[in-house]
Amino acid sequence: MNDVSKPVHQVMEPPHSRSAPTTPTTQNGDSQLLKSPTSKIEAVRAWSISTYKCTKQLMFEKLGKTSRTVDTDLERQIELLRDTQRKYSNILRLSRALASHFYHVVQTQHALGEAFSDLAQKSPELQEEFLYNSETQRNLTKNGETLLSALNFFVSSVNTLCNKTIEDTLLTIRQYEGARIEYDAYRTDLELLAQAPRNEATAQRLEEAQQAFDSHKENFEKLRSDLTVKLKFLDENRIKVMHKQLLLFHNAISAYFSGNQQALEATLKQFNIKARGPNASIPSWLEQ
Repeated sequence: MNDVSKPVHQVMEPPHSRSAPTTPTTQNGDSQLLKSPTSKIEAVRAWSISTYKCTKQLMFEKLGKTSRTVDTDLERQIELLRDTQRKYSNILRLSRALASHFYHVVQTQHALGEAFSDLAQKSPELQEEFLYNSETQRNLTKNGETLLSALNFFVSSVNTLCNKTIEDTLLTIRQYEGARIEYDAYRTDLELLAQAPRNEATAQRLEEAQQAFDSHKENFEKLRSDLTVKLKFLDENRIKVMHKQLLLFHNAISAYFSGNQQALEATLKQFNIKARGPNASIPSWLEQ
């Protein structure tokens, strides 16, 4: 490391005004200046050692040369959650595509209704035919906008569940997995030192390794406990949210394609969803 220090600039004073150098007014000023670089170096050193140990542990695990701590039930839940997120992401992708395609259908129906209405005014000989076709397209547009509101609500809710709620738990899982590797790395290090011949230097290293191991063990067990609780609450929340959203999706789709306008409007009222206006645009995936 390069020792970078600021040059000291002295101001030349007249001979009669020179006096002995004075100490800084703050007693801790020099110690803080020295402590900061030292603490940073120690932090980098500790990080480098920890990174080396964890990389070595991970590599040896893949080669089958060392053991790893396994919580079978917790790892089964983690794998199940990741699989659930993949499947829900697929549902989200397909429902977004459905909402997007249906939005364009509704816009086309609206434009077609306006075209029929305009031609009804200009074609007296076909006025009646144009008018009832215009009215049909307007009704379809109105019902389509209602269904579109339900679809967008479904997409927004599944997006929140999949990319925010589940993702938050996956972040805790990544922290837990990192803590597990650190725990095993320091455990392996402690076991190797315990088998080494005893002398004064080894005893000191063994004590330091024991302290480091205890610290990482405490962090690992805390994260494991937090993750267990988080997975439980996530599963309860997931079931509650999806029960509501799947009921909404089924009722809205069934009511629309059976032509039951009253049931469609009742579904939106049941879930407190506002119907979209005729000129509303479909929200992008960034807004959902």
